[in-house]
Amino acid sequence: MSGDRVVAGLRCTEVLEKLSDYIDGALDAPTRSAVEAHVAGCTVCESFGGSVAASVRALRRQRNAGADESIERMRAAVLGKITT
Repeated sequence: MSGDRVVAGLRCTEVLEKLSDYIDGALDAPTRSAVEAHVAGCTVCESFGGSVAASVRALRRQRNAGADESIERMRAAVLGKITT
């Protein structure tokens, strides 16, 4: 990640690695607090994390609605944005 910053003791790349577990509520309390502190002080991660979280929530809504084809289209779109 270009511009990898250290905020609240975590690098942006570390936050990115933990983002999925954060969204799933799978982080322990100290790690969750560290991620939240980093995002609160890092505008890049705040913006990126919000976009990814919104995409994950949309995927989950589609999955719960039973729309497998829509999930695959959305997953492809999200992966395309992350890799570009």
